[in-house]
Amino acid sequence: MTKLKLGPLTDDKPVKITVELPAPLHRDLIAYAEVLARESGQSVADPVRLIVPMLERFIATDRGFAKARKIRS
Repeated sequence: MTKLKLGPLTDDKPVKITVELPAPLHRDLIAYAEVLARESGQSVADPVRLIVPMLERFIATDRGFAKARKIRS
């Protein structure tokens, strides 16, 4: 079983933004959604929904950001 950094997606009210992704990154996002669906059994109808949890996970686990944020406070 593959260990992914994302778990089940929460069903929150979205805020609409527009982001341009490079084509290779978009293909990776689609592939990640497919793997997540296989591993978790949770279908991801729109791979764009992965962007928010990925960013949240990235920020939550970025030690440099946490340290800078703590110093700034």
